[in-house]
Amino acid sequence: MSSPRVDVDGVLVSPDHYINGERIASSRTFEDRSPLDWTWKLADVARAGSVEADLAVTAAEAAFPAWAALSVNERSAYLDRLADLIDRDVDAIAHVECLDMAMLEESLRLRVIGRGARNFRAYAELARNYEPRRWSSNGTANTVLRMPAGPTVVITPWNAPFMLSTWKCAPALAAGNTVILKPAEWSPLSASMLMDLVEEARFPPGVFNVVQGLGNEVGAALVADPRVRRISFTGSPETGRFIGEAAAQNLVPFTAELGGKGPFMVFADADLDAAAEKAAGMFDDGGQVCLAGTRLLVDASIRDVFVERFEEATKRHVLGDSRESATTISPLIHPDHLTRVDGFVKRARVNGDTVVFGGERKSKNGLWYEPTLIEPKSNDSEIVQREVFGPVLTIQSFTNEAEAAQLANSTAYGLSAIIYTSSEERAERLGSLLRAGTIWVNCFLVRDLTAPFGGTGISGIGREGGDYALDFYSDLKTLQIKEGTTHG
Repeated sequence: MSSPRVDVDGVLVSPDHYINGERIASSRTFEDRSPLDWTWKLADVARAGSVEADLAVTAAEAAFPAWAALSVNERSAYLDRLADLIDRDVDAIAHVECLDMAMLEESLRLRVIGRGARNFRAYAELARNYEPRRWSSNGTANTVLRMPAGPTVVITPWNAPFMLSTWKCAPALAAGNTVILKPAEWSPLSASMLMDLVEEARFPPGVFNVVQGLGNEVGAALVADPRVRRISFTGSPETGRFIGEAAAQNLVPFTAELGGKGPFMVFADADLDAAAEKAAGMFDDGGQVCLAGTRLLVDASIRDVFVERFEEATKRHVLGDSRESATTISPLIHPDHLTRVDGFVKRARVNGDTVVFGGERKSKNGLWYEPTLIEPKSNDSEIVQREVFGPVLTIQSFTNEAEAAQLANSTAYGLSAIIYTSSEERAERLGSLLRAGTIWVNCFLVRDLTAPFGGTGISGIGREGGDYALDFYSDLKTLQIKEGTTHG
């Protein structure tokens, strides 16, 4: 039996799972609190275990044959209807997600939640327009065909949960797979709202399911189930390794985006005002963005003037309530995460790294942390080599292009990089040298949904985006027909 809906500041949200087209409660729950005010409990959310994991996979497995048998146009129609409903409910979803994980409500309303609708439309269109590779060889006509792979588990992080859930689930559904989505326990509510829209879009029962709960409980049960045929995860390298081991046991293809420590490179010929403004933007959303350029690498000849302009741009930030339009920096997601971020800065001080500015909690009771810049004692400092995932940047200098590239590639991560230069030739040279899945030149977070997305090193395995995602969620086969075979 399902639980009553909870009122989240005027929006009714189900705290339950959505399995096989029905709301299902659990005997246990976990608390979901707002980072805007940690005394504010938003909901007691259903806490799944192995029983609910089994129910969800069983439902997805049962629904898979009929969903896979639909034509690509029939499946795409469901995705298009869902996209329309997301567009209709952007304001409500944005409000709840703001309360749940503290991203700026204005940004969610104007940019992020709408991206969820675009994800479903984009993959519906890509699936419809797929052109199989065809060629002739050895007296045969060859065609590469996609086959739906089967039940798919998608595990998403607590930052931008709605957008990242749709980014992963849309191609899985478009490819003909059924899906079990496990959102992060720190921001579970927008995934539940998505399921209301799935039901309104009349998806067949079992095609798209949500299971709430803790990663080491229901998440572990889902990824270990041998009936699951694809796993997609975004989160920490530590959890990624665990999921990868579970996937390997069942020989299940696995894609993972595991965070970053991106370089933000500024050359002497760059537009320094634009570079400083964009660098200060790395503090947006409390620095809780895996793609952010958190290691400022600046030409030594302009280091002082850049730092001056960067600090001026940083001072324009406003730490405050994420519901207010004047706010530019949100609180961190959870007290445990605030302690983690603060721990990095405290250890940096002990290590002898220099805190240029910031480095303190904003208030004793809140979850805000000051924008912080640290000049490390060496490139081996923990603050340089490990992902902080908070409003903490480092600054280092270089004297030539080769040294800049060496510093940029000197961590185990390789998700993204940012280059500011007026030289297209330099951008192309560095672009070929940097070890990163995405490199932006004189811009940041410009995304083409058809481009491959993912990381190198401990930043991840595999690629999502465009046909790369549709290929991942499919089993590919080659059909060879001997030339001269007649029709009929």
